[in-house]
Amino acid sequence: MDDLKQQALAKSPDPAIYQPYLQVSHPFFLSHMTFVVRTTTPPESVASGMRAIFKNVDKDQPMSITSMDSVIATTIAEPQFQARLLASFALIALALTIVGVYGVLSYSVVQRTQEIGVRMALGAQNVDVLRMLLRKALVLVSAGIVIGGAGSLAFARVLAKFLFEVKPGDPATFTAVALVLASSALAACYIPARRATGVDPLVALRYE
Repeated sequence: MDDLKQQALAKSPDPAIYQPYLQVSHPFFLSHMTFVVRTTTPPESVASGMRAIFKNVDKDQPMSITSMDSVIATTIAEPQFQARLLASFALIALALTIVGVYGVLSYSVVQRTQEIGVRMALGAQNVDVLRMLLRKALVLVSAGIVIGGAGSLAFARVLAKFLFEVKPGDPATFTAVALVLASSALAACYIPARRATGVDPLVALRYE
């Protein structure tokens, strides 16, 4: 027989062999028997028929019928709760990161308002100033994403035991987070930079 997962889906399969019930030397460990029935119709539709069949064999035996979906749902209930809890904390952390990135980069652009005024007074075009600010923002954000991504990959291995058939280094997740952070960084630079380039250069030069 193939190896089986007896206790939990996340555990490694246990070696399994077939042994007839009447040859079991320790019946205590087999205090109950489980029959698995595959059906092409909804499980509830065959429950009454199964009860009738088992009662014909031994009407005094207690019996409980449960769908495989319910068994799996009970098995993964705790890991699912842990995953949802971690996902909630991750979303909160992502929101705080976006707010922090936006605040820092927006403030840095505002602090350069006077420099922007000088460049504009010397003939720089709006698109040149925007390109300069966005390029610098992308450099900073790229460095942060690389450093943070490396740390996340290392920390993800610690959380691997909470995952089921999902790799700790999921490329789609890391790519999505990087894109969200990069987008928030570009917005943090573009909005104040666009506002600063629209100000009269003389007013920008007097900005403190």
